[in-house]
Amino acid sequence: MQDVDINYVAVIIAALVPMVLGALWYSPALFAGPWMRAVGRTEDELRGMGLGYVLSAVAAVLSSYALARIERWAEVDDLWNGACVGLLAWVGFVAGVLAVTTYFGGRPRALWIINAGYQLVSLVVMGAILGVWT
Repeated sequence: MQDVDINYVAVIIAALVPMVLGALWYSPALFAGPWMRAVGRTEDELRGMGLGYVLSAVAAVLSSYALARIERWAEVDDLWNGACVGLLAWVGFVAGVLAVTTYFGGRPRALWIINAGYQLVSLVVMGAILGVWT
């Protein structure tokens, strides 16, 4: 695998995006209610989900690192192209996979819209940050 220089500070900063965005996106102010209805869970059932937050943080760092490597390989060095790489990652690796698992899981289309929208915004913003800062 081709070796590239990675700005690990940028990776950590970009990894904060899905964490902060997720706290807002899945909050009562935005999509908590529709999301809970779509997954068939209640607020009480979601209390004490500490492991879920740990998994989210690990996934965010891994996604940020992978996106940083892809952007470095592609020699991305600006906000626009970084955002485009994030969009391409969403189209190629997230949107379709979520659509298939949502459909075959018998989940409502609203769940795909909520989850895919969150991933779209996360990857585009992460890509933009990494494009500028790596």
